[in-house]
Amino acid sequence: MKFIVLFFATFLVFSPLFLIGARRLTGRKARHALMGNLAMFCGLFIITTVCGFWGSASAAGEAAETVAAAGGLSEGLKYIGAALAVGLSGIGGGIAVASSASAALGAISENDKAFGKALIFVGLAEGVALYGLIVALLLLFM
Repeated sequence: MKFIVLFFATFLVFSPLFLIGARRLTGRKARHALMGNLAMFCGLFIITTVCGFWGSASAAGEAAETVAAAGGLSEGLKYIGAALAVGLSGIGGGIAVASSASAALGAISENDKAFGKALIFVGLAEGVALYGLIVALLLLFM
């Protein structure tokens, strides 16, 4: 059974290549290929989810003993919190740098004396991601 699931998952991963080849031969629009790729992704997602639950159900007894020995739920939530702190602060920092850097470039193009102030605002926007990293390190090692 595992070989059939592995073969089907591999087929779904490489099926967009077949769709690209068929599109070149038939001249279909990109919308059809995009819908096909989306359908293949959803199928692969469902298969991996089912296989993940199937494997976790068979090893539930062993996993319960391992989790209890490793620190339990609080240990897992600590890692999830650290990942969220880094990920969300990185996304927020990226959005902040995108808007402040474009505004800074516009201000510098009009007035060369605004370079120092613009650099400070872009640096403050980058600091958001660093604060998230510091919080994650505090969560992991304290």
